[in-house]
Amino acid sequence: MISHLAAVAAALALGAPAATPGVTATTITLGGTIPITGPAAAYGSVGKGADAYFKYVNSKGGVFGRTIVYKFEDDEFDVAKTILLTRQLVEQDNVLAIFNSVGTEHALAIRSYLNDRKVPQLFVGSGVTQLASEHKKYPWSMGYLPSFAGEGAIYGRYIAAHQPKARVAVLYENSDFGKDMLSGLRHGLGKKAKVVGTQAYEIEDTDVSSQLAKLKSSGADTLMLFATPKFAIFGYDRSFRLGWHPHVYVTSVSISPDIMKIAKFATNQKQVEGSVSIAFVKDPTSKQWAKDKTVRLYKTVMKRFLPSAKADDVFNYYGMAVAYTMVDTLRKAGRNPTRESVLRAATHLNEINPFLLPGVRIRTTPNDYYPMDKVKLARYHGTHWQFFGKLVRAHD
Repeated sequence: MISHLAAVAAALALGAPAATPGVTATTITLGGTIPITGPAAAYGSVGKGADAYFKYVNSKGGVFGRTIVYKFEDDEFDVAKTILLTRQLVEQDNVLAIFNSVGTEHALAIRSYLNDRKVPQLFVGSGVTQLASEHKKYPWSMGYLPSFAGEGAIYGRYIAAHQPKARVAVLYENSDFGKDMLSGLRHGLGKKAKVVGTQAYEIEDTDVSSQLAKLKSSGADTLMLFATPKFAIFGYDRSFRLGWHPHVYVTSVSISPDIMKIAKFATNQKQVEGSVSIAFVKDPTSKQWAKDKTVRLYKTVMKRFLPSAKADDVFNYYGMAVAYTMVDTLRKAGRNPTRESVLRAATHLNEINPFLLPGVRIRTTPNDYYPMDKVKLARYHGTHWQFFGKLVRAHD
């Protein structure tokens, strides 16, 4: 111990820089929590897709010669485990930054801890308002998804313009994610169309039949599914079993083609046909992008670094999109990145990310913590989402 202290003192005396956690001469280590099992296991691919992209970047020489090591731990979508595993990543694995962690309540639960220690918490899989609106208090934390409240407002404005007499029912997760979506919807509807019923569910629930029965009895002709993939599928399935065929709007966090395929198999084409959502990434399963350079790259990276995964699980593709932004941030952080230089880079982005739809940019400033401010409306037809209309603003 004494010799170690002596070495530290000598290094300080010589003016040697203190080592940056997570950075060695040859590696940069990032960490994050992803639900690989549990009620939101569909999101496991977000971590795997990002990791595959980092491996591709490493095969091309990494970032300034350093390879990216990405340690993502399975928190089972359990907030207590998120807290425990995040501490482990910071205190034992000494990661440079927490990256791409999935979940709203989860991100908010670790925010104070990471900000106290000045550890970047970057490109969280959430669009919850607090991550952007409270950036002065928590400058080290930034989301990636479009604003949830903004997404809800987009649906509200669209319904107000195109279905002003709609009677709207809402199934929503009882969390900041679901509540943000619902308040955004109400804001977007204004005085048009009426919300005639709302029902919440808990992430631990095993069924939502009673909620759907109550929503059907409200006389609604339009159903909002502000839900994670498992519960979005339940929403389609339970409404179908009730003989209820409303016009469905489904949050963008649950629209991967493989999820929609399950919903269709559980019901029928009529139940899912015409569903509306928003999107911001290219759909690598659609003919529209078959010749696109980035979609081809995605398929090549999948084949080489993630051969056991399904290419139509678009959460893999999303994982690569967010990893692209992280690599860009690390490059902008300089040849010898520190936590401070990584945060500085993350708050000064103006990126054309080729995984995203044309016109959707990643832009940040020290006063704008919403990286993605434009999206497109999409309608489900046959087996794919089809974009329609112009790009729309994703937050107010």
